[in-house]
Amino acid sequence: MSNLVTIYGGSGFVGRYIARRMAKAGWRVRVAVRRPNEAMFVKPYGAVGQVEPVFCNIRDDASVAAVMTGADAVVNCVGILAEGGRNTFESVQAEGAARIARIAAEQGVARMVHVSAIGADANSPSAYARTKAAGEAAVLAHMPGAMILRPSIVFGPEDQFFNRFAALSRLGPVLPVVGADTRFQPVYVDDVAQAAVKGVTGKAPGGVYELGGPDVNTFRALMEQMLQVIRRRKLIANIPFPVARMMALGFDMLNFVSFGLIPAQITRDQVKNLARDNVVSEGAKGLADLGIRPTALEAVLPEYLWRFRPSGQYEEIKESAKNLRN
Repeated sequence: MSNLVTIYGGSGFVGRYIARRMAKAGWRVRVAVRRPNEAMFVKPYGAVGQVEPVFCNIRDDASVAAVMTGADAVVNCVGILAEGGRNTFESVQAEGAARIARIAAEQGVARMVHVSAIGADANSPSAYARTKAAGEAAVLAHMPGAMILRPSIVFGPEDQFFNRFAALSRLGPVLPVVGADTRFQPVYVDDVAQAAVKGVTGKAPGGVYELGGPDVNTFRALMEQMLQVIRRRKLIANIPFPVARMMALGFDMLNFVSFGLIPAQITRDQVKNLARDNVVSEGAKGLADLGIRPTALEAVLPEYLWRFRPSGQYEEIKESAKNLRN
């Protein structure tokens, strides 16, 4: 019988790529999610019955334990960018990660991969970064041989970064950003998945790996590259941090008084994170140590951002026609 891996958050952006690769490697895959009916798209990743979405609430011991039973390895991809209701940074990224690792140790699971983030820091002013660090510490306390993956901004067809700003670029002549000079090192989602698979299959040792792509660019430069891909000319306007903090306060208050019905466009915690560079640390282990060649932005962005061009899929045809007339 083939090995079994339980992937918590396996239908999310990163998790689905890990699930697909694990299925291709011949593993049985349990995709543990809050809404299994919305994760049925993972089933065709493997043969009939090989990939199964199952219900799990990582805030509950019994729920976490039930979907882990019989697993040879576990992967935790659960994380949030903003808090909502009971899903706080503390309950999801610190306590949730700790619960998964503790139960994995209790059940004798052989290997664990935990997806964290660059910037995880117990002393950070950001609750997001502090709870990421707390989650890492808890995972290593219970599973000392675990692999911790810290990606920079992750890009790919389903990302919430380039897709979001490409959509915003259609709304007016100005594209506002916070932290235009902050540096990022975007990493391709499938490169992160490859790294996770090496940890699950034991082809790479545990420890902390910081994952970044081949290039480091400022937020402004990334937006310029995106705009070039979608064939749009916009003024990129940097919002100063003092102004951004005031705006975020207003959005947070609106979100609170609406009982979460109106999502904050940017939160105060996100502004704190945008004030710090998001790049691989000097001397950190990374993709090269895992034998993975990082994928460049320019090789992937046109494959999924074309729909934001003025004429969508027909934009290149129109450009070719203009060249013929000239």
